[in-house]
Amino acid sequence: MQESIGQIINIDENIIKLKLNGNQELYDGIINKHVVFIYDNEKLIGEATKINEGIIDILIVGAMNGNSFTPGAVKKPKMSSFVRAINEQELEILMGTIKGMESEYFNIGTSSIYNYPVNVRYNDFLNGHFAVFGNSGAGKSCGVTRIIQNIFSKTNPVPYKTNLFIFDVYGEYNVAFENINRMYPNINSKIYTTNTNGSHYPLINIPFYLLGLDDIALLLGATDPTQLPILSKAMTLVKIFCSKDDVVIKYKNDIIARAIEQILYSGRPASQIRDQILAVLATYNTPELNTETKIVQPGYTRTLKQCLIIDASGKINEIGLVMDFIKTFIDDNLEYKSNGQEVYNLEDFKEALNFALINEGILKSDKVYDLTNLLVVRLQTLIDSDESKFFYSDKYISKEEYIKQLLTTEDGKKAQIIDFNINYVDDRMAKTLVKIYSKMVFDFCTKLKYRASFPFHLLVEEAHRYIQNDNDVYLLGYNIFERIAKEGRKYGVILGLISQRPSEISETTLSQCTNFLIFRLVHPKDLNYVEDMVPNITSEISKKLKTLQPGNCIGFGSSFRIPIVIEFRLPDPMPQSTSCDIVKTWFVSI
Repeated sequence: MQESIGQIINIDENIIKLKLNGNQELYDGIINKHVVFIYDNEKLIGEATKINEGIIDILIVGAMNGNSFTPGAVKKPKMSSFVRAINEQELEILMGTIKGMESEYFNIGTSSIYNYPVNVRYNDFLNGHFAVFGNSGAGKSCGVTRIIQNIFSKTNPVPYKTNLFIFDVYGEYNVAFENINRMYPNINSKIYTTNTNGSHYPLINIPFYLLGLDDIALLLGATDPTQLPILSKAMTLVKIFCSKDDVVIKYKNDIIARAIEQILYSGRPASQIRDQILAVLATYNTPELNTETKIVQPGYTRTLKQCLIIDASGKINEIGLVMDFIKTFIDDNLEYKSNGQEVYNLEDFKEALNFALINEGILKSDKVYDLTNLLVVRLQTLIDSDESKFFYSDKYISKEEYIKQLLTTEDGKKAQIIDFNINYVDDRMAKTLVKIYSKMVFDFCTKLKYRASFPFHLLVEEAHRYIQNDNDVYLLGYNIFERIAKEGRKYGVILGLISQRPSEISETTLSQCTNFLIFRLVHPKDLNYVEDMVPNITSEISKKLKTLQPGNCIGFGSSFRIPIVIEFRLPDPMPQSTSCDIVKTWFVSI
C-alpha cells in the first residue's frame, strides 16, 4: 500500500491545503502532478499547484470510480481523508486508453509532466469541431502534422475512408504528406496548388457552372442583397445562352426589346430617350435587333437609328413606329427547360450578367445600376486575371462526381488527404476558395441518403483570416462556417481551426468546438478571449499558456479527462514551417 504524503489542514472552496509528511525536498517534483484523496470508498483526484514551507495547495479536478473519471469539483474530501500520490493504474485512466478498448484510441503525444503517453478516442476527438491555437513558432503546424501522421499509422484496421481537406495557407504541409504512401501503403494524398505560373502539382479547378448563387456572390465581392436578384437572373440566362437552341436569340431580343420599351415609356426628354436606346443597343444587340436593323414601311425603309432622329421641335416623329416595331420582339410565351448539365464559364456568365442588368429594369435606378454594374467590372477583372483558370472547364461533371474526383488519385486510388495550397492568392480569393469548397462539402453531406455516412474533416490554417464575423449573414443570411459549426457534426462535416489569433475568429464557430490544443499564447487579448470563449478553462491553465515550450500544448475538452500538458514528437517528415535561418542566409565567407 502506498504511503500517505500528508495531512489536510484546510479545505477552501477551490483549494485543499495539505501539510506534507517528511522532508519538503522529497516533494519538489510534485508540482503539476496529481494526488488522490480517499475516504468512505470515494476517490477524488487533485492537482498540486503550489508548495510553500511544507504546505501544498491542491486543486480538485475530479472523481474516480473504477475505470471511470468524472471531471469537476462537485465534492470535497474530508479532513481525515487518506492522501497519496497517483498510481500507474489511475494515471493510465487520466492519460487515455482503457484496457480492452485500445483499437478505439490513437496517440496524440506524451504528458510533459509524467513522460507518459496521452491517448484519445477517435470518436471523442474527431467527431466534433476542434481548435489548435498558439503563437507563431509555438509548434502548431508540427503538432497538427504529428497528429495526422499518428492517425494514419494505424495498420489494422486502416483509416482508409478518411476524407481530410487541409486549406494550406503557406504550402507547408506539402512535404509532410506528399509521399505518405511510402510510409503507409494504403494511404494516399493529393496536393492542389494556386500557383498559376507553373507547378508539378495540379491547379485548383472548380468548374464555374458548379457554383451556386451564394458562391458567385462571394466570388464577385457582392456587398448588398439588391445585387443577388441580378446574379440569380444571370444564372438563369447563362444556361439559356450557352445552349445551341434557336430560342437563345429570341430570349436576347425579348430582353433588349423590353429594356427599350421601358425607355420609350419613361416620359423623359426625347434626347435622353434616343441616347439611352442607342447606348443599350451599342452593348446589347443581335443580328435581328440592332441600330442598323431595317424598319420597312410602304414606300420607304429606314434603320432603327434613323427612326430615332429628333426633329426641329425636339420630338422623335417616328416614336410610334419604333414602339410598334419593338413590340414584335416581345414574347410572353418564351420558355426554356434546363437539363441541369449546361457547361458555361466566366465569359459566358459575363454576357448573361450584362443582359440581366437590363432585364431586371436596373436602368430605372442609377444607384442600383452602379451598384450592380460593379459586379460586371469585378467579373471582367477576374476574367483578365490568371485566377480565371481556377474556374474553367469544358466538360460537364456533377458536384457529387467532382467531390469524388477530388478524393481519387491519378492512378485511381482513394486519397485520404487533400491539401489545397492557397499560398499564391490574396486573402480575398483564398477566403472565397475555402468557403466555396466548404459549402460544396456541406451541401454534399446534407444530401446523403444515410446521414454522416461520408464524413469530412476541414482543417483551416490561419483560421482567423477566413472564419470571421464578416457580412455574409447580412448578404446571404448565413455564414457557411457558422452553419457548419452548428449543424455540421450531425452530417459528418467537422472543422479543425488552426490559428495564432483566436480573438479574430467568429465567436459562433469557436463556441461549437469540443476539443482544444492550445500552444503558447502571450497576447492578453487572445488569452482573455480564450478564457471567455473556451469552456472549463481556469486561470491556472491560462497562466501555463504563457510559458509553454515550443512543441508543448495544453489539451482539454471532451477527449481529455483533465487538462493535460502534452509534448509532441517532431513529425517525420516535417512540414515547411521552420523560421528563417538568419545565419545561413546572411553570412558568407569573403
